[in-house]
Amino acid sequence: MALFFPDIHSKNLKLTAGERRFATCLFRTLEDDYCCWINVPVGSKQLRPDFIVLHPGRGILTLEVKDWKLPTIRSMDRFRAEIITDRGPKTEVNPLEQARGYAIAIKEMLERDPLLVQQEPGRYHGHLLLPWGFGVVLTNITRRQFQESGLDQAIPGDRVICQDEITETVDAELLQQRLWDMFQYSFGGLLSLARIDRVRWHLFPEIRINQLGLFGPEGEGPDKNGKINQFLPELIKVMDTHQEKIARNLGEGHRIIHGVAGSGKTLLLAFRCLHLDKLNMAKPILVLCYNKTLAAKLTEMLKERGAGDNVQVRHFHGWSKAMCDLYQLELEKSDRPIWDRQVEAVIAGAESGRVPRAQYSAILIDEGHDFEPEWFKLLVQMIDPETNSLLLLYDDAQSIYGEKKRRSVSWASLGVKAAGRSTILKVNYRNTVEALDFSYQFLSAYIDEASGTEEVPLIHPDAGGRNGRKPLVRRFQSMSAEAEGLVEWLKQRAATGIAYNEMAVLCRFNKQIEQM
Repeated sequence: MALFFPDIHSKNLKLTAGERRFATCLFRTLEDDYCCWINVPVGSKQLRPDFIVLHPGRGILTLEVKDWKLPTIRSMDRFRAEIITDRGPKTEVNPLEQARGYAIAIKEMLERDPLLVQQEPGRYHGHLLLPWGFGVVLTNITRRQFQESGLDQAIPGDRVICQDEITETVDAELLQQRLWDMFQYSFGGLLSLARIDRVRWHLFPEIRINQLGLFGPEGEGPDKNGKINQFLPELIKVMDTHQEKIARNLGEGHRIIHGVAGSGKTLLLAFRCLHLDKLNMAKPILVLCYNKTLAAKLTEMLKERGAGDNVQVRHFHGWSKAMCDLYQLELEKSDRPIWDRQVEAVIAGAESGRVPRAQYSAILIDEGHDFEPEWFKLLVQMIDPETNSLLLLYDDAQSIYGEKKRRSVSWASLGVKAAGRSTILKVNYRNTVEALDFSYQFLSAYIDEASGTEEVPLIHPDAGGRNGRKPLVRRFQSMSAEAEGLVEWLKQRAATGIAYNEMAVLCRFNKQIEQM
C-alpha cells in the first residue's frame, strides 16, 4: 500500500467526510511505490494543497477536494465558483484553478534545482524532470450530475474525479487511470531514490537534515540565473520516509521513541518542537537533555529552524539550578555534589507547592536514558494537564551516566502514560556498515539484548547501507609501545597528504594524553 503522510488513521489528521473517503480510496487502490501527503504545508510559503501524490514513474499530482453538493453550487466558471453556505452566498476560487496554482508553484520550486530538470536537448530541455498535473475531487457529485449540470464547462471532465468513482468497489486500475489522465503530457524515466529525496527536500523544509554548513541559510534565494545549485550538493539529506511518517504521526499525550544511536531521534524531537511552537501555546515549551554540549547543539538547531522565544532548551541540572534560584529553595547541607542537592530541592519544592506545577505546555526530553527515574516523576508534574504533551527519546544501550537499575522501573509508576504510544527506530544512518558491525561486536560483550524489557528494549541496530573502511585494531605489549606505534601510524597518514589537524586521538586517561 502507498505511504501516507500523516497516516490516514492518525487522530491528528483533521479531514472532512469527503476528504476521508477519498484518502481511504487512495489507501485501497495505490501500490507501495506511491507517496501521498495530505494537507501538509509545502515550501517556505507553507502552501496547503489538499493532496499531493508522487509516483517515481508517473510524476507529481496536486489535488483539491470539495465536499460541495450540487444544490449548493449557484454558478461556476473557469475562475470562480459561487456557493450557498449557512451564512449566505460565498464566492470562492474555482477548485481547479486553486489546484493549478499549487501545481505551478511546486513545479517552479523544483525547476530551480538543475538536477531536477531535463538536460538533454529537445522539446523538454530545461523543464521539470518529472511530469506534473493537477485536478479536482468532487466527493458528493456523481459523474452524471457533473455532466448534466454543465459543470464540465468550468472543469474539464478529465480533470475531475466524482463521487461514484471513489466508492469501496471502484477498480484500482480505473481510479489510477483517472488520476493520470490529469497530466497533459508524459515523459522521462523512473525517478531514482536520490531524486525523490531531492523533491522531498524542496517541498518539505522541516524534514531537511543540516549537513555541517553544506547548505546556505534556508532563506537564501536562487542565483541570478534562477538556480540554486550553489547551495545544494549532489547528495542531499532528508529524513527517510519511515522517519517522516513517524514525525508527522506524533500525536498528543505522552510519547516515547526508543531509537538506536544515529537513528534520527534528535531530528524527530526538533520536528515535534517546531510543530508545537507553531501552535502558539499559552505556556513555554521545555526541551531538556543531560549535558551542556547537547543543550547548546539543540539550541542552535532549533533557532536555525525558526523556533521562537517560547521554546526553552536546558540541560537538566541547569534547569534545576534555575528553579532553585527562581523560587529561592534551600539546599540540604552536605558534602554531596551541589547539583544533586539542587535536584532534590526542586523535587521537595514541587511536593510542598513552593515550585508551581503545570509550568509548561510541553516537555521534550532528548537522551532520556541518562535521566534518573525520579527526574521523570518530577517533570511530568511540570506539564500542563490541558495539553499533557511529553516526548521522550530513549536508547538504554547509550546510557553512559546512570545505572542500569532504571530498567526495572515501569514508566507508569513514574507518571509517564505512554502505553501503546511508543515507537522503535532500528536503523542507524550515522555510521558505515563496517563501523557499526565493529562497534556492535564490541558492545555485545557488555550488554545483553535479552536483559531489555518491553518498556525499555535493548535494540540491535540495522545499518543504513553506507559503506566505508573497516576499523583497524592493533594490540601492544605496553602503553609506551602503544604510543610509539600510534605516532608512527599518524606519521604514515601525514605522509599520504592528510593534515595533522584532520586527525584526532581519543584517550581514556589524562596520562595517555600527556604521553602522546
